Amino acid sequence: MPSSNPLPPKENALFKRILRCYEHKQYKNGLKFAKQILSNPKFCEHGETLAMKGLTLNCLGRKEEAYDYVRRGLRNDLQSHVCWHVYGLLQRSDKKYDEAIKCYRNALKWDKDNIQILRDLSLLQIQMRDLEGYKDTRYQLFMLRPTQRASWIGFAISYHLLKDYEMALKILDTFRNSPMICYDYEHSELLLYQNLVIQESGDSEQALKHLDKHVEQICDKITVKETYGKLRLELGQYAEAEQVYQDLLHINPENTSYYMRLAEAQRHTKPEETLKMLEHYEGVYPRALAPRRLQLNYASGEKFKELVDRYLRKGLHKGVPPLFNDVRSLYTDQSKVDTIQSLVLQYKEALKAHGHFSDEDKDKPREPASALLWNYYYLAQHFDFLGQTQKALDEIDAAIYHTPTLIELFVTKGRIYKHAGDVQEAYKWLDEAQGLDTADRYINSKCAKYMLRANMVKEAEETCGKFTREGVLAMENLNEMQCMWIQTEAANAYTRLGKYGEALKKCHEVDRHFSEIIEDQFDFHTYCMRKMTLRSYVGLLRLEDVLRSHPFYFKAAKCAIEVYLRLHDYPLPDPTQTQEIDTENLAPSELKKLRNKQRKQRRKAELERQQAAQAQEKREQHNKSRQQTDPDLEQPTLDELIPEKLERAEDPLEQAIKFLLPLQELAANKIETHLMAFEIYIRKGRTLLMLRSINRAHRLEPNNPDLHSCLVRFLRHTSNSNLDGVVAEVVKRQCSGIFAGSSASQLNAEYLKKNSNSLAHLLQGARMLYLLDPTSQQRAISLTTNLDPSLEGVNLENCTRVLEALRNGDFGLCEQAIADYTVKCHERFPYATAFRPPEANPAQQSQLINHQDAKEPQQQQPASNKY
Repeated sequence: MPSSNPLPPKENALFKRILRCYEHKQYKNGLKFAKQILSNPKFCEHGETLAMKGLTLNCLGRKEEAYDYVRRGLRNDLQSHVCWHVYGLLQRSDKKYDEAIKCYRNALKWDKDNIQILRDLSLLQIQMRDLEGYKDTRYQLFMLRPTQRASWIGFAISYHLLKDYEMALKILDTFRNSPMICYDYEHSELLLYQNLVIQESGDSEQALKHLDKHVEQICDKITVKETYGKLRLELGQYAEAEQVYQDLLHINPENTSYYMRLAEAQRHTKPEETLKMLEHYEGVYPRALAPRRLQLNYASGEKFKELVDRYLRKGLHKGVPPLFNDVRSLYTDQSKVDTIQSLVLQYKEALKAHGHFSDEDKDKPREPASALLWNYYYLAQHFDFLGQTQKALDEIDAAIYHTPTLIELFVTKGRIYKHAGDVQEAYKWLDEAQGLDTADRYINSKCAKYMLRANMVKEAEETCGKFTREGVLAMENLNEMQCMWIQTEAANAYTRLGKYGEALKKCHEVDRHFSEIIEDQFDFHTYCMRKMTLRSYVGLLRLEDVLRSHPFYFKAAKCAIEVYLRLHDYPLPDPTQTQEIDTENLAPSELKKLRNKQRKQRRKAELERQQAAQAQEKREQHNKSRQQTDPDLEQPTLDELIPEKLERAEDPLEQAIKFLLPLQELAANKIETHLMAFEIYIRKGRTLLMLRSINRAHRLEPNNPDLHSCLVRFLRHTSNSNLDGVVAEVVKRQCSGIFAGSSASQLNAEYLKKNSNSLAHLLQGARMLYLLDPTSQQRAISLTTNLDPSLEGVNLENCTRVLEALRNGDFGLCEQAIADYTVKCHERFPYATAFRPPEANPAQQSQLINHQDAKEPQQQQPASNKY
């Protein structure tokens, strides 16, 4: 397409050289040629040259100049497809995909058949999931380039994603019958993709016929067999499916899913049938572990005892460290737990006495000395899982005495203390384990995680620094590597320490990681069609659509929402204002203490500023070196996350909603999502959104204790609000199925009566009882602080929540109740630091005092518990 403002031959040749330099990443040469054209007074405002100069400057990182030149070029030549295309490329480099699409459409107005613009437009449309627009663009490309393989594949995929399976299959069939097809691995992938489309259309019989027809041309024989088995099961062809899964087991007898599908093909209705089948395959594949392990799931009684006895003996004899993790899923059945415990205790006594697993084996060769060690190790994990901390510690101490150089023993002892509620002691044992092997990255990571659980952020950073890049701060390097587990743990640690800005910074970093992962799929849109990895490509697109349902994002979003709620309820004071208030009417001695404290704070802030400046300088040097090695750097510069700004957000609730929206869409099956939504909307006074949240939560788990507090507060809110006609009618209709016309007091009374045997439910019911009637404080406290063994849920987590509720003022002032409850809980959970008396833990007491100084008055409760 000729330019709307053509250049003479000499300048036109220079312009083509600019294009070639851009394509070959020779940006400095491109700028020289652009300067030669623009230095001519006749062409100093030539639009397309200005646009190309701007695009070249953008690749060199000079973004502001780039935008100036491109916009100048566009103003001088609004009818140039080149100018619009370049402007779109600039917008795309800044991830402004919607704006880039508009630019590409404007470019196509002046050159509707430009292949490159259409390709760029199609990439942005699939990135933004504009499937209808993508289909139209792929159709244009198909009509312009019908001999290119990518034109056919992209056109077929567009219909597949729109679930028009019939049209997608027609396109694929026509393409396969064309002379451009080559019979190789890529053709094999194409056939498997076509079969996937047929399966998703719901026509299993046609998919089976297609597989039969083309089985010889497909290279991936395992996938073919697995697909055969799946289709034959769907069609009820059980005999054929049985043969397929038998063949698959011959290839891989360790695949547990094959045994399950084989049992389905043999139409087992009783556990005994599956058990018999597994016994048969244990004989066929004597070295396979899977059939022996799966038998334990289906056996019971004496048969289970016989099988688990043999299984445990083999594991302990060989010294299999993850033996407990392997059989832990059996612990849902109490009879099986009792059987395992009796056997392992019997092994311990026999091994200590004469080196065999039982008295009947005395005539056989002795077991290796390590068998007793692994027996101790198993028992320690067993008792820890059952919550019997003292027994678990006795067993792990015996194991350490037996072999004091085995790292797994120290890790397990740390885990036992963690489960018992003593994170400080847990960290110490992990640090001991890490000292035994400083080159083990796994132990290093575990130690760092336990440090963060103990709120030792600096120490965790130093520990991780042993494995991060030199010259860069450890947390900076971990952020570059998208190490999200440590960022979520650090965010929770900062929250516990009251450093809300730092916590929010970590949460926003995790959010940015997910945005980067979504943007990174851009490169795969062309790559996958070129390499014909079409099944993986469709899987990638579907994964990216639900990416923020990942647990890492959920944890970070939950932490951020809780912090923003806390900042909304108790905004941080202005430091200058508090300083002026504090210095008024103070005694000279108090004033001197205050001045010393302020001086220390200023020194600390200055040190932190210097460290931040050094880190920023290192980052700039690193980015500069990257830019020199890779000048094609088109990443937009993200705003720096400054903790002080984050914790003083103008509208914390709006910031919380930004984290909430992806959860409402992708984690709607978790009740925590809707409970957090309620906490946000009750603060904003949005009645209908509150109603929507409790409706969704009620459908998931109607008797959830935290939901009950939301229901009572919602009834209290509606009774105290003057709702207009439409809203009142909606609330009345939607609430009929949940509240059945009950008042808040009636609902709470019924709830307490119904759930009188559960501590978690009693806690929320008692909180609401005090909220509705402050005169019932003593009854509410007595309901909550009851540690009767017959109650369900009297565990460390629930008892800690009760203590937090008492301390946060959920039941008013009750110092004596707090002291009494702490003593009772300390007797029940002697290792938990949460219930340790102050004199027994002076370090924790001083930390608590410092933390309380930085907080609001004692009666203020956390945002998550506010009503």
